[in-house]
Amino acid sequence: MQATLIDTHAHLYSSKFDSDRKEMIQRALTAGVHKMYLPNIDSESIEAMLELEAAFPEHCFAMMGLHPCSVTADYERELAVVEKYLSERTWAGVGETGIDLYWDKTFFREQQIAFARQIEWAKDLDLPIIIHSRESNEECLELVKAGQDGRLRGIFHCFSGSLEQAQRMIDLGFLLGIGGTVTYPKSELPAVLKQVPLENIVLETDAPYLPPVPHRGKRNESAYVRLVAEMISEIKVLPISTVLQVTSANAARVFPV
Repeated sequence: MQATLIDTHAHLYSSKFDSDRKEMIQRALTAGVHKMYLPNIDSESIEAMLELEAAFPEHCFAMMGLHPCSVTADYERELAVVEKYLSERTWAGVGETGIDLYWDKTFFREQQIAFARQIEWAKDLDLPIIIHSRESNEECLELVKAGQDGRLRGIFHCFSGSLEQAQRMIDLGFLLGIGGTVTYPKSELPAVLKQVPLENIVLETDAPYLPPVPHRGKRNESAYVRLVAEMISEIKVLPISTVLQVTSANAARVFPV
């Protein structure tokens, strides 16, 4: 029997899948990916995300949060929507949230406020928080450290940082989300991951973005998370079966049943 894979971060409700969404999900299942976690972006993505979860309730699990790139002058309105939805049902996690200083620094302060508030919601609801930290590892670590009172857990999604930053994230009780970028020829991730215990890693795609080699430049999808697992197997010189077993156990540990 094929070992189960878990894609801990995939925007499978994206319009980029409108032409073949059911077939894409089936390809993931055929590849052994039986759980796919869906991070929210903002108020405009919720409907499509919930429709996908309803269509595949045993395989797709929605999360609720406000993406930092959607934090603008009206962020309080967006946060009110998130808070409302969080109060109405059980979710797999809070996110994705965090800070993005790559695209635009205009609303940096607002991003910090929105992230800090979602940290508190994650603790109050006993849910993992999914952190987006593009060009902002230090800024995110600062807020996570300030909010960590023993109740906070989650994933630093699309981890890209130094070994020292990785260790600080792990020490704060977080897992590192590793996706397709680990397969890129110029990636510095392999050198870092050689020194990070497998028990601190989960797999992700960030589909439809950041596809692994040999699909770089094309649309990413959950089936390709197996290529990420194969790369980690090569980096850590471990059987692929071990990588699948341990990373799936890690994901099961962070997400609610």
